Amino acid sequence: MSTQSIDTGPAFLLPALARPAYLMCSPRFYNVSYIINPWMEGNLHTSSHSRATKQWQHLYEALAEIADVHLVDPQPGSPDMVFTANAGLERNGIVVLSSFLHVERQAEEEHFRQWFQRAGYNVLELPREVPFEGEGDALFSLDGEYLWVGYGQRTAQASHPFLQRAFDVEVISLHLIDPRFYHLDTCFAPLEEGFVLYFPEAFDRASLDRIEAFYSPDKRVVVAEQDAVRFACNAINVGQTILLNEVSTELVERLRLAGFTALSIPLDEFLKAGGAAKCLVMKILPVA
Repeated sequence: MSTQSIDTGPAFLLPALARPAYLMCSPRFYNVSYIINPWMEGNLHTSSHSRATKQWQHLYEALAEIADVHLVDPQPGSPDMVFTANAGLERNGIVVLSSFLHVERQAEEEHFRQWFQRAGYNVLELPREVPFEGEGDALFSLDGEYLWVGYGQRTAQASHPFLQRAFDVEVISLHLIDPRFYHLDTCFAPLEEGFVLYFPEAFDRASLDRIEAFYSPDKRVVVAEQDAVRFACNAINVGQTILLNEVSTELVERLRLAGFTALSIPLDEFLKAGGAAKCLVMKILPVA
């Protein structure tokens, strides 16, 4: 299957009753080898490979209990490939491949492209001059009718019309203004039952208004800065289960009162590169 530019493309339907599926990549080559976000500063080559491997394995095992997990092979020279959320954005068999802003990550694109093509997805691409960093900056509402897309740091707002056409969905643009929260999935997480987990200070006023117009006050779980910097919003939500990095007992209790079971998994080795639970997975249509 050849890769296409974004215009139109066939989609296929999610099999009935299929378990959610995610793409992960082992941290075999993971390291903080360069600085492309504030979290990496001061952490060059400080990550423990053994600890990172154990933490990743813990997340993998917890997720595999409630979802199907597929693996893409890690590649030398691509230490951030472990953060598969940035591989692209998928829905109904269509994948819009990421177009990384930083040259340090651009080699990942070909590896992910090949995996998606071999798995039978319809792979679409944006022009190189339009940065887009996949599910890190683009998150579907639970019903799939809306697509929240961040811009301003690693994804260009110019990518939003491409995404709207590719998925035939209404795009809601959110401007990220805090360099620490450089991807949307570091500060915003749509949850089951119409809830949202978010850190308001990561957004400009207009974007915050969009979020709060969409979600009623009783559905908003506002994250304090002490939990935001632990990447509390970088959460994986499957049904009533939420997998996330270690956070405060107060936030765990608030999620419990909203009907969720929050499972805290230490992921501090990945925080050194600016990632946590959600960064380490990409939601995909189940593949054979």
